[in-house]
Amino acid sequence: MKIVFISVGRSNENYVEEGIKDFTGRINKYFPVSWQIISAPKNAASLSEPALKKAEALLILQQIAQEDYLILLDERGQTFNSPGIAQLIQQRANESSKRLVFLIGGAFGVEESVFKRANTTWSLSKLVFPHMLVRLILAEQIYRACSILRNEKYHHI
Repeated sequence: MKIVFISVGRSNENYVEEGIKDFTGRINKYFPVSWQIISAPKNAASLSEPALKKAEALLILQQIAQEDYLILLDERGQTFNSPGIAQLIQQRANESSKRLVFLIGGAFGVEESVFKRANTTWSLSKLVFPHMLVRLILAEQIYRACSILRNEKYHHI
């Protein structure tokens, strides 16, 4: 199974890039992993919020195959603890999912079509974080989940 992180927005700032690279490299010891950063549409500043979400949805849905298992990160989603995310990853691996895709939407969230496509919606917190920090937190949590699955020392209960 391959893990794919998709995020809408600009590239990472240097202060988070190092951490993202570190945790991505760690995840790669368990599963092949990749990042896809989708730039906002060029005319984003002139679009209304619904129009921007629609334009982003078209870009997002082009990156997701029908057989992908999509986990959408959204503040209104279900909360999981770290062992719960580990269990979700293990279930996907047990069911021979080819790609497990984690999606961080745009600044205004995602259009309804993306919500409907998602297999699971996950809330990291009731707090709202900058997208670049969400990328770092997501990478760390997926690494933590992988270490839980291997019963390694990284995660302490």
